[in-house]
Amino acid sequence: MSLLKALATVSSMTLISRILGFARDLVIARVFGAGFATDAFFVAFKLPNLLRRLFAEGAFSQAFVPILSEYKSRRGEQETRLLVDRVAAALALALFVATLLGVLAAPLIIYVTAPGFASTPGKFELTVSLLRITFPYIFFISLTALAGGILNSYSRFSIPAITPALLNLSFISFALWGAPHFDPPVHALAWAVFAGGIAQLAFQVPFLARLGLLPRFRIDFKDEGVRRILRQMGPAVFGVSIGQVSLVINVIFASFLVTGSVSWLYYADRLMEFPIGLLGVALGTILLPSLSRYHAQRSPRQYSELLDWGLRLTLLLAVPAAVALALLAVPLVSTLFHYGAFGAADVYATRRAVIAYSVGLVGLVMVKVLAPGFYARQDIRTPVKIAIVTLALTQVMNFAFMWSLQHAGLALAIGLGACFNAGLLLRGLRRRDIYSPLPGWPVFLFKLAISVYAMGAVLWAVSGTDASWLAMRAAARAGTLLWIVLLGVASYFSALWLLGFRLADFSKKGAE
Repeated sequence: MSLLKALATVSSMTLISRILGFARDLVIARVFGAGFATDAFFVAFKLPNLLRRLFAEGAFSQAFVPILSEYKSRRGEQETRLLVDRVAAALALALFVATLLGVLAAPLIIYVTAPGFASTPGKFELTVSLLRITFPYIFFISLTALAGGILNSYSRFSIPAITPALLNLSFISFALWGAPHFDPPVHALAWAVFAGGIAQLAFQVPFLARLGLLPRFRIDFKDEGVRRILRQMGPAVFGVSIGQVSLVINVIFASFLVTGSVSWLYYADRLMEFPIGLLGVALGTILLPSLSRYHAQRSPRQYSELLDWGLRLTLLLAVPAAVALALLAVPLVSTLFHYGAFGAADVYATRRAVIAYSVGLVGLVMVKVLAPGFYARQDIRTPVKIAIVTLALTQVMNFAFMWSLQHAGLALAIGLGACFNAGLLLRGLRRRDIYSPLPGWPVFLFKLAISVYAMGAVLWAVSGTDASWLAMRAAARAGTLLWIVLLGVASYFSALWLLGFRLADFSKKGAE
């Protein structure tokens, strides 16, 4: 299996989903704007969306996939199928109980996650009603993550990668055609979440059936594999998804700032999720199964070389993405969101958060690549220690930055915390001799810096003024942004080519 080809497949499927995600946010921004109702919805959706990230992109996959790969490599088909059955049964039962408790405790959850809403008449009650509709999404999307972990372990990467597009289609449909039929209209977005969760789970069921791994309900909490996965699940939440936990805490801080702060952070976060999904999540998805197999096969040299490949590819793609996002913040935000109720002030406020996030983009992506280096070895303790320290530091920075930088300070704290997290993860891999850098890193970094500088100079020269972007019509903004992005991509990869980089240099085979 070519990992570069697998990365291209996952990234292309993710690209489709992200484009639909931007379309969904454009529609939401145009129909609902940024204010009272959207603040309530984004807070209500934050917890289910956090758990989606924890399960689909973090803790569950990191705990489940290495053990599933071990069963495939060492125990055979029958025991692997039995593990899938028992894990699915235990997860479904636990999720049903958690969903029921979440719906009943919705007022308490909102009071804890957005205490500032309690002082605004009607805002707290609206957020509670929205959370009760969206909370069952956790049940559906967590089972979807289980199905996706199985498919990824069998190198069926494209199906889990395209599945999130169904949620975006649900949002677009409900916002455009459902909103007039709900009172208040924002309830349409909550029901879009509920319907999207069902659609995503239903979509993956036929593909599991083709593999002969459609789970049957066989509950057994004493099963060795189930207990090992459950033991790793709790700590893995801290180790892998510390950035998402910080986002929820950010909402608590943002709820005390001016109205619109939660929404501005949300729209900026959506922009940052684009490169994180295409690069970090995609790389983590394809690396984890191969790293797990190398560990099961006791092949430390191949393990280290695969990590080196992942880190080089991360920097090659994430560094120019961070620079481009900072330079093109206004063009991107205005093109995607500056419609209807989303005014010029919202554009400038969102831009500040985008620039702050871009400072830590490389760290946010690298965590997705470095964490599998521990979890593939079923090492939970090290990332947990790092995550706890990172979480504490991030909250200190939140408190320090929010007074002067407002919502942008909260975004900056997330990014800097991720860089700190990535640095400690890398140091841990080096100190344990899990990862040894291959020769050529200084030359690689020098050439990368020159190429990024060339791209940045081009983007700076052609991007125009902020006022000109706000004055353009929608079609002109989209067309201008497209050719600027293409020019930036062309200048960056041309510089890489002139400096000797070739696509074949990054060809890599995964573990069999």
